[in-house]
Amino acid sequence: METPEALRIAEERGLDLIEIAPTARPPVTKIMDFGKFKYEEEKKERQQKTKQKEVELKNIRIGFTTGRHDLELKAKQTEGFLTEGNKVRIDLLLRGRQKALREFAYGKFGEFLDMIHNKEFEMEIKRTPQGFITIIKPASGNKK
Repeated sequence: METPEALRIAEERGLDLIEIAPTARPPVTKIMDFGKFKYEEEKKERQQKTKQKEVELKNIRIGFTTGRHDLELKAKQTEGFLTEGNKVRIDLLLRGRQKALREFAYGKFGEFLDMIHNKEFEMEIKRTPQGFITIIKPASGNKK
């Protein structure tokens, strides 16, 4: 239908001509009340926001001298965060003379990461002046 004809029909009915898909060829329009159209669009946006889950970045901090059992507990806690769909930032902090044993600390960090299942690295293990850091996220098949 031509634009002038559609405008004439809309005026006769006391409604508005609303462009729905301007990028389509030819553009798609509707004859309806503009206020009702705006209300429906806002309603759709509100529904999408309620369905959307916001991903949080959780922090887990381990130390150079953290015991095996404590590491297992923290690994279990990390897996819980991942099953909720959150990302987890893991820090291994080194203090004072511990910084001289970076290779040993790196091994301990890797051992801790091996305890965590269903993970994907968002940021690979990175060396910082304070120790090591990484960010993991749920594996592709494990999202809620």
